[in-house]
Amino acid sequence: MISSSHLVDWLLEGLELDASLFHVGRYCGGWHASTQGMGRASFHLVVQGHCWLHVDGRAEPVRLACGDAVFLLRDLAYRLSGDQDAADACAQPRQPMQALDVEAGDGVGLVCGFFHFQSGLSSLIVEGLADFILLRAEDPEGSAARALFELILAECRRTPQPSQTLLERLTHLLFLYVLRQQVHEGQSLGGLVALARQPAFAGLLERLIDEPGQPWTLEHMAACTGLSRSAFFKRFNELAGQSPGQVLLALRMRHASQLLKAGNTVEQVGAQVGYQSVAAFTRAFAKAMGVQPGAYRKQHEGRQA
Repeated sequence: MISSSHLVDWLLEGLELDASLFHVGRYCGGWHASTQGMGRASFHLVVQGHCWLHVDGRAEPVRLACGDAVFLLRDLAYRLSGDQDAADACAQPRQPMQALDVEAGDGVGLVCGFFHFQSGLSSLIVEGLADFILLRAEDPEGSAARALFELILAECRRTPQPSQTLLERLTHLLFLYVLRQQVHEGQSLGGLVALARQPAFAGLLERLIDEPGQPWTLEHMAACTGLSRSAFFKRFNELAGQSPGQVLLALRMRHASQLLKAGNTVEQVGAQVGYQSVAAFTRAFAKAMGVQPGAYRKQHEGRQA
């Protein structure tokens, strides 16, 4: 029997992302801040005091206290502020951050940054997630996430200043724990996670992952689920938000990138992921990954253990 939980874990563990800080500090008095319009996913960790999250279209603001975090996976119209009232929050000026002081009795301390999700499979996973995800310090199911947040708080107390590299890596791990918690709590998610949760599609997804180089046709994929060609295509798109061909391409490109990193030649990799010619594989890889496969291989030479 296929374990949908195993498949979901595989998807989340394969999520390729980078976390980068853009500021660590403290706001006092009247203020508001936002990354709206930058076209990037962002995160805000509250490491001292509290603030309010205002999201356009959401009736009530969300109070964020020390130990809470928000992960914004879309370029949303939002702002953080010290004011609960949305109108007052908009009226407050943008202020430069002060130095972080997690022992201060006023203001709010924040660790803020951006996520960059790799194209292909990771993008397909993220597209099925909520617009934003909240982490609550008091959540009884979040013990692992709380332990990571404690490490982040400890790093913020480090003198003369915290390590940016460590904060980025800890935030990366924190986000993965929060995602896994959401999935196992039964949160309604789309994309590839939704596919992996459906017994009729989990078996197919596992075969696509294990055998991406096979000459998969729509009829072959539909047969694996016991559905007609038209019913399969419709249901697959409803669940994943992408066509079977797009998902297969993403899985092939992920496998291809792993093989190239391992030192395989472009010719070898193209054949292993289902392409009849080097030229066809090169075009597909360059379009999906934004770089020629030969150049990608050279970029990763010497990085593998």
